[in-house]
Amino acid sequence: MRRGRRGPGLLTTAVVVGGAAHVGAKSAQKGQAASAQASAESAEMAQKAAAYDDMQQQAAIDEAAAKAVAAQGAAQAATPPPPPAPTAGAQGADPVAQLQKLADMKAQGLISDEEFAAMKAKIVGA
Repeated sequence: MRRGRRGPGLLTTAVVVGGAAHVGAKSAQKGQAASAQASAESAEMAQKAAAYDDMQQQAAIDEAAAKAVAAQGAAQAATPPPPPAPTAGAQGADPVAQLQKLADMKAQGLISDEEFAAMKAKIVGA
């Protein structure tokens, strides 16, 4: 029997297959690294997008608050302040002046003695 070479030997085949496995493993590692990097970049992009959305939302809130404050200021400016509440005395005049007017009204006959006494009691008692 003649021994001739019919193809790669067993050892050559093992080396080729082993080398291919090694190349395949390295390729898989590179693919995983690239995938991990892409995943990290994707996560970073998602964080930046969320931060941008938050900034946009805060800007809209700030703008709405500024408009509300401006509207409230305009409404307050348009509405005159309420008149001051009357004081304990009659119409805020001093009691001496009020008693003088009351005496003049009595002297002119515009009020009776009883009305004068009641009004005088309010002014002096108040």
